[in-house]
Amino acid sequence: MEYPKLRPVEAFPTEANGKKVLCLRDPTHYAEAVLFVLPEAVEILRYFDGKHSIVDIQAAYVRRHGQLLFREEVEALIATLDQHYFLEGDRFAQHQERLEEAFRQTTTRPAFLAGRSYPPEGPELCQMLEQMLQHAEGPAGTLHPAKDTIHALIAPHIDFMRGGAGYAWAYGGLDQRTDAELFVIFGTAHGGASRPFAPCAKDFDTPLGAVRTDRALVEELKQRCPDLLAVDDMAHRVEHSIEFQAILLQHLLGAKRPFQILPILCGSFHEWILAGQLPSDDPGVQSVLEALRDLIKAQEKPVCLVAGADLAHVGARFGDPGPITPDLLRWIEGQDREMLEPVAAGDPEGFFRFVSREKDRRRICGLPPVYTLLHLMRGRTAELLHYGQAPDPQGVVTFCSMAFPG
Repeated sequence: MEYPKLRPVEAFPTEANGKKVLCLRDPTHYAEAVLFVLPEAVEILRYFDGKHSIVDIQAAYVRRHGQLLFREEVEALIATLDQHYFLEGDRFAQHQERLEEAFRQTTTRPAFLAGRSYPPEGPELCQMLEQMLQHAEGPAGTLHPAKDTIHALIAPHIDFMRGGAGYAWAYGGLDQRTDAELFVIFGTAHGGASRPFAPCAKDFDTPLGAVRTDRALVEELKQRCPDLLAVDDMAHRVEHSIEFQAILLQHLLGAKRPFQILPILCGSFHEWILAGQLPSDDPGVQSVLEALRDLIKAQEKPVCLVAGADLAHVGARFGDPGPITPDLLRWIEGQDREMLEPVAAGDPEGFFRFVSREKDRRRICGLPPVYTLLHLMRGRTAELLHYGQAPDPQGVVTFCSMAFPG
C-alpha cells in the first residue's frame, strides 16, 4: 500500500495507561476495534490521504522535524491500520461487502447494541428499563392525566446509562398517554445516508421481540419521493438513534397492543447551513414533507411521531480546544434552552435559523429529525419535560425530552 488512505473515522485526544494518545474509532462500525496512536504518529497520519506515497511521507516528516522517519515505521503503522480496517483498499472493500451482504440477507434489522449498551436477554433488559423509567430524576412513574394525550415526542438517543432521566421523562407512562398504533420515528444518521431521508423496510429485532415496520408505507414513500428518499436499510445497520426508541416502545406496548413503526433516518442538513438556506426551501425536501403529511393524514389508525435526537456535542472528543468546565456547561445549557424555545413554539424555521446562525458550532446532531418532526406537527406547541447533560473530561453531550400534547 504505497499510497495509504485513512477512512473517514473519528479521531480525538484521550489518555491510555497514563499517556496522551489519539483515539481512532469508526462511527459506521465496519471497523469494530478502537485504536490508540501516540502523538508522534499523528504527524504521519495527516499524510494518509491517498495522494502521498510512503516516500512523500518520509520527506515531509524530515522537513518538518529535521529527523529521519524509517520506511519500516510507516509500513508498521499501515499494517496495523489495514489489519483493523481503518484504511481504504481491497481488504476493507471485501470486508465491507461481506458485512453488507450478510445484513441484506437478514429478514430483520438485528439489535446491534444488544450486549453492548444494554442486556442481550429479555428479562434482564426489562429489569433495566423498569429501573430506568423509575429514575430518581424522572417522573418516578407518575402517570400523566388522561387529558395529557401526546401526539409526538422528542426523546434522547444517547445510551440508556447516561440518558436515563431523559428517557424516563419521554417514555414514562407512554402507554397511558397515547393510543397510537403507528409510530413514525425520525433518527439521526450518524454514519451518513445515501439520501437526506432514509427509511428502513426491515422489522427491528429486540431482545423483547421484533418491532414490526409498516412496509406498505415505506414502499409508498419510496414511490412518491424517489429522488430525495431512498429505502436505505444499510444506513440503519448499526444506527442507535432509532434502535433505542424501538426497544422502549416494545417494552411499554409490545404485550398490550399491536403497533408498527415507520423508521426514517435523517441525513445531514449542513449543505443548507453552508448555503444560508432553509431545508424546506428545497423542492425535494418539501416533497418528502408533503408526502409524509399526506400519508399520516390518510391513516385510519392513530399515529404518534417520535424524534430520537440529542443536542450539543462539545469538547476535545468532538474537536474543540480546552477542557470541560462548569462555566462551559452553564453556557451550553443557556444556548440549548434558548435554541429549544422555537421548538417549544412549534417553529421549525426558527429552530433551524438558531443552529444556522451558530454555524452549528455546538454540533446539534438532532437538528434533522427535530426539524422534520416540527414541520409535520404544523405549529403545535410542545412542553419541555427534561433537559440533561452527560459530561466527562473529553466532552459533553446534551439532550432533552419534549412532549406535544393534544
